[in-house]
Amino acid sequence: MSASATAKKRIQELREALERYNYRYHVLDDPEVSDAEYDRRLRELQQLESEHPQLVTPDSPTQRVGATPVGELNEVVHSTPMLSLDNAFTEEDLVNFDRRVRERLDDVESVEYCAEPKLDGLAVSFRYEAGQLVQAATRGDGTRGEDVTHNVRTIKSVPVRLRGDYPELLEVRGEVFMTIAGFKAMNEKAVAAGEKVFVNPRNAAAGSIRQLDPRLTASRPLDAYFYSVGETRGWKLPPKHSESLEQLREWGLRISPLVKVVQGAQGCLEYYRDIGERRSSLPYEIDGVVYKVNRLQQQRDLGFVSRAPRWAIAHKFPAHEENTIVRGVEFQVGRTGALTPVARLEPVFVGGVTVSNATLHNMDEVRRKDIRIGDTVVIRRAGDVIPEVVKVILDRRPSDASEVQLPEKCPICASDVERVEGEAVARCTGGLFCPAQRKEALRHFASRRALDIEGLGSKLIEQLVDSEMVKTPADIYRLTETQLTELERMGEKSAQKLLEQIGQSKTKATLSRLLYGLGIRDVGESTALALANHFGSLSALMSADEEKIQEVPDIGPVVAKHVRNFFSQPHNLEVIDELRTKFGIDPTVAPRPSGSAEGALTGKTFVLTGTLESMSRDQASDRITALGGKVSGSVSKKTTYVVAGAEAGSKLAKAQELGVEVLDEAGLIQLLQST
Repeated sequence: MSASATAKKRIQELREALERYNYRYHVLDDPEVSDAEYDRRLRELQQLESEHPQLVTPDSPTQRVGATPVGELNEVVHSTPMLSLDNAFTEEDLVNFDRRVRERLDDVESVEYCAEPKLDGLAVSFRYEAGQLVQAATRGDGTRGEDVTHNVRTIKSVPVRLRGDYPELLEVRGEVFMTIAGFKAMNEKAVAAGEKVFVNPRNAAAGSIRQLDPRLTASRPLDAYFYSVGETRGWKLPPKHSESLEQLREWGLRISPLVKVVQGAQGCLEYYRDIGERRSSLPYEIDGVVYKVNRLQQQRDLGFVSRAPRWAIAHKFPAHEENTIVRGVEFQVGRTGALTPVARLEPVFVGGVTVSNATLHNMDEVRRKDIRIGDTVVIRRAGDVIPEVVKVILDRRPSDASEVQLPEKCPICASDVERVEGEAVARCTGGLFCPAQRKEALRHFASRRALDIEGLGSKLIEQLVDSEMVKTPADIYRLTETQLTELERMGEKSAQKLLEQIGQSKTKATLSRLLYGLGIRDVGESTALALANHFGSLSALMSADEEKIQEVPDIGPVVAKHVRNFFSQPHNLEVIDELRTKFGIDPTVAPRPSGSAEGALTGKTFVLTGTLESMSRDQASDRITALGGKVSGSVSKKTTYVVAGAEAGSKLAKAQELGVEVLDEAGLIQLLQST
């Protein structure tokens, strides 16, 4: 046998041995050899590969460290969204969650859950093709994350190649975290070297996984557990989530040893209490436990709401609490003009971070808790995240403690502050005029479902507002190429492209889009569409009193008052007048007869899934709702049609299971044209 062939054989033996050692150590928690023996085998492999570089492969154990730094973290679009979870903070919250689950499952007597600790780390998606790790990405906003493959490959508990009979494609989700001992050792080393220390293990893990240089990440004590399955190909999921986890374990993916199947709400609560008692002795930080309905068919039946599944919940542990002093109260103004009282606190260290501010929510909450400036209060990081004032320690109240007063004028624009009777929130009436509301109002105006000005994102809006080029939506249409090229990272071609998009937005400006884009309080897309269809023009709506507005189906006195108030503000009318008279944005629709909101698709519910070729799903939704139809995000027995585009997923399967009529894209177009 030649020297090269001998080396190739030995390299293969070493790789198989090292992969087995990793599996036994990280997944089974049953080490086969000592650390010294592992290191000797790894050094031998490194030596052989340096002598025979043509035999180095991407999945070799030696390739976990030493890769070339990347220039930036590229964006990754998740094949299936990485959803967040709703939270339960009390036992009552958990019992109510279980009740809702059972009711939605046709009142089953008891539900089986898969429970596990909720690690305080960073959610990451791991993609394996033909058994090899090809991509890892952070959760990001749930739809888009950052490519951190170069760093994830350095984590020893993350296999670069799966074991056994793995599927063609497997995308799994997991938590990257740092053990408490590893965190302390890393910080001690940093102190000795005079370097920056991290506040807590979670921040350390998040910062480490987002490094550009994987050699730095490799020096950090990162670890990982896997907890769910995303996209797959070549594998039929077993009936239960817990069985999926066991299969992941067989493929070499490490799952929490504390995963347990429990029965009903009582089983969940018993697990919660048990983990709570063991929390302080665990080698890593957790902030609660997660319960998931164990049967996958029941998960599919329950579906999703907003960005969270109905079949899972995070049960948080009681937050850390500390005492501090309220030094003052200021009022922040949000996009809708809501004034939120914020307590300025004597800085205090709570749950791993220094807290100097805490929301007081609204004046009703301030009065209920009787919070005064100068009081000593109990501060809590609710859910280990949001600081809030729990209560006042009355026996420590100083004699000069002063009551918190709601300002009569907006602290930003000096417009009147309005508090509607029966509502907890007070609001600035400045509308489009108030600088505090300006950036978010402009972002909303330019958003995809409003005027749809592509390229006019949050960062650019910040520049335009900060430079005082844009104060109102009308100012967007005054922008010139000369002005835009003065902005940071805005060249001539980019400026020209943005101006084209601004011009095109005038043709996209249907009446419902414009009404939605104006940001009128409580006027969402469906309400804007109802107003547009009823009145037919801005002029008709602007001249209508509250009684006339209430004639619109599903619009009550509260929304009618908000609409009337918006069109009563002189500065709002000035902006609208400019949009109409100077820039030609004055769309109309043929109003429906009074008392009739019927359309050709009224009473029909559509669910869109997959990719459409001739139109976007947003455009399809617009056309359906314009004809009176309703577009839903989940399939049920009440669904009239499921429109299935390319690569349709579970919603198509659900429709077939329930016997719901399925339309392809051509069928949808034919239906729209025929109506």
